Amino acid sequence: MDKTILHLDLDTFFVSVERRLDSKLLKKPILVGGLSDRGVVAACSYETRGYGVHSGMPMKMAKELCPEAVQIRGNAGTYSQFSDVVTGIIKESVPLFEKSSIDEFYADLTGMDRFFGAYKYASELRHRITKETGLPISFGLSVNKVVSKVATNEAKPNNQLKIDYGLEKPFLAPLSIKKIPMVGDKTYQTLRNLGLRQIRTIQEMPMDIMQRVLGKNGTVIWNRANGIDDTPVIPFCDRKSISTERTFDRDTIDVIKLKGILIAMTENLAYQLRRGEKLTACITVKIRYSDFNTYSKQLRIPYTSADHILIPKILELFRILYNRRLLVRLIGIRFSHLVSGNYQINLFDDTEERLNLYHAMDHIRNRFGEKSIVRASAMGKNTIGRMHNPFDGRPPIVLAHRKQ
Repeated sequence: MDKTILHLDLDTFFVSVERRLDSKLLKKPILVGGLSDRGVVAACSYETRGYGVHSGMPMKMAKELCPEAVQIRGNAGTYSQFSDVVTGIIKESVPLFEKSSIDEFYADLTGMDRFFGAYKYASELRHRITKETGLPISFGLSVNKVVSKVATNEAKPNNQLKIDYGLEKPFLAPLSIKKIPMVGDKTYQTLRNLGLRQIRTIQEMPMDIMQRVLGKNGTVIWNRANGIDDTPVIPFCDRKSISTERTFDRDTIDVIKLKGILIAMTENLAYQLRRGEKLTACITVKIRYSDFNTYSKQLRIPYTSADHILIPKILELFRILYNRRLLVRLIGIRFSHLVSGNYQINLFDDTEERLNLYHAMDHIRNRFGEKSIVRASAMGKNTIGRMHNPFDGRPPIVLAHRKQ
């Protein structure tokens, strides 16, 4: 049976949510993202596109290109709530779906033509989402995820497009090679240097030429240009790592401040591990200096999710890694090699009081928020919080730096 894959994408999602909350923003140019000079545009309205603004570019540059734009910092928690409403509607409407980001979904409607008509059903789903949330959404429908995603982008804004079986290549042929998912700025420039402009040129090329130019990626791009993709819709993907990082508005050499932030990050991630009933066996610390040189160091440890074990290890890695005495632009932490399980008691070091303390702290965080109780050394140290259990199958709720 031929597949029927639906791709749904909430149009300029962050901007649409802000307009939903404040109607005065309708038809105004809007920039959502970090407001400092080092901030990045997470989303921008269609009104800013004519000025050359796109998501992922520095906010400072966007403000210079479009000075009349309304700047909004954005709220990940608010966007998460709206995303959850849309997720709930899709969950009760389709047999199998994948949430690939906060504003993007795939659904497998294979076999529904026999009973409902997949295009009609997808249209009704789209109109229901718009009616119940007030948010514009577009969709593409085809035999696979790649063609459906391209179709969605061609349908925008707030529209829909179906690509019938067998017409994948003719649909893709006249489009720019930049429309192929996975073709970023560098790959695009490489292909343009070869004289490639439209997807039809790649379709006419032998696959081995693309392989010689781009290696394994060349094969993937050639397949996508020809509308070939057998990637399944995956409803759940268990996370193999969890991480967080902080980019400073101003580069710093304040070691006490850096250590305090690392402690806050570690404490936050350790709580997330316990919340998801996970243990880590590998920790990594990353430092990026003001000259943009980036260094990282990792350490294998016995499986744990305990603050009092992880924090000293993280600080030890930082001490070994931080040896250049230069201004620091970014620091980050990652826990990997995750497995399911609860904190393993150390018979020699742990006490009943310590275990009860963890239980009490996590209970307070579950009830009042993860920042409701922190170590004194971590007070005032801003870290990125999470609005839900990061191991419940939903994608990370972040201001995604991608073009919308």
